[in-house]
Amino acid sequence: MAAFEYKALDNAGKQQSGILEGDTAKQIRSRLRQQALTPLTVVEIHQRKERGRRHTPGANLRISIADQALITRQLATLVKAGLPVEEAIHTVAEQTEKPKLQRLLLSVRTRVLEGHPLASGLSDFPKAFSEIYCATVKAGETSGNLDTVLERLADYSETRQENRRELIGALIYPAIISFVAIGIVSGLLAFVVPDLVEVFVTTGQTLPALTQGIIALSDFIRAQGIYVLIVTGVTYLLYRELMKRSISALRRRDQLVLKLPLIGKLIKGSNTADFSRTMSILTSSGVPALEAMPVAAQVMTNLPMRESVIKATRRVSEGSNLHRALESDGYFPKMILKLVASGENSGQLDQMLERAATSQDREVKTLSNAVSTTLEPIMILLMGGMVLLIVVAILLPIFEMNNLVG
Repeated sequence: MAAFEYKALDNAGKQQSGILEGDTAKQIRSRLRQQALTPLTVVEIHQRKERGRRHTPGANLRISIADQALITRQLATLVKAGLPVEEAIHTVAEQTEKPKLQRLLLSVRTRVLEGHPLASGLSDFPKAFSEIYCATVKAGETSGNLDTVLERLADYSETRQENRRELIGALIYPAIISFVAIGIVSGLLAFVVPDLVEVFVTTGQTLPALTQGIIALSDFIRAQGIYVLIVTGVTYLLYRELMKRSISALRRRDQLVLKLPLIGKLIKGSNTADFSRTMSILTSSGVPALEAMPVAAQVMTNLPMRESVIKATRRVSEGSNLHRALESDGYFPKMILKLVASGENSGQLDQMLERAATSQDREVKTLSNAVSTTLEPIMILLMGGMVLLIVVAILLPIFEMNNLVG
């Protein structure tokens, strides 16, 4: 039985779409007509192309980490309860309320019904299920511990989602305060300052240098502000395009980020935790460390650190110890390297890597709080300082006029 995606018209002429399972497209059309629907298109989710090549509609489908963690947890529970894999997938697909997820799961189930391993069906959707995810599932199927591996993957996805949320939260709050500060100051300079200082200009008195500077800045914002916004937007778009197209530019940016105080340490800790936890999942599932390293490197968002792991993989293949190979570029904390060395010596590398990941997670949380605690008052003080500067620039001429009157 295969999964078919259909589009049909109801009696009111409204188009409907969905997924049905059946043996042939003709059977699906017949079922649609029985439901008073006029079929427009009925397409099998998995189709064969010429020369045996397989085409998967929706292969570029993406799902959130939260959705991935949820369906993985549900699959793990059902497989552990003794359900066959294809029935577990079908049950999860029926429970989901998102058509996108349902289409994806039924497509994977069709692959499994064709006789392929679960990992093979998941690999048809590389945007939804990463190489790490598929490699871990494959190892679980090979070892016969699929339910345990799925539980570990669910834990991994949930932990990664939480870490990413904390990291983004630590960085985005200061950014929001910065944008608000810039907006408030720009509004004061563009709309408030001109009206307040106009009375001083008409009197013909000599204005203080600070007031003259604020007036000049206000005039510039009113005259050129729109062009500044346009140039800023275009520059940002060009920057994003440069980061997509130029590996060397991306490398230089990521290298610079690592040198920033607090932020650099936060990025290092986050990438180290992701790498350590991924290596732990893979090695505990039976994947050799040498094969797990390049796969685990893909979760690292910082390019220099990712390239460092790739170099370390070559050193390990030449006979070096894992902790020695990771130590050479200086990106990994010494405590993490000691845990890895202990794991290599004791034969419990996966457990030591998990401890390393847990340790880094705690440090990342501490650093996240430190970044928020440090940057928040700094940004508030800067905003208050800029507003105070404008107020002083407005009050200075008033004080001078009072002195003249006195």
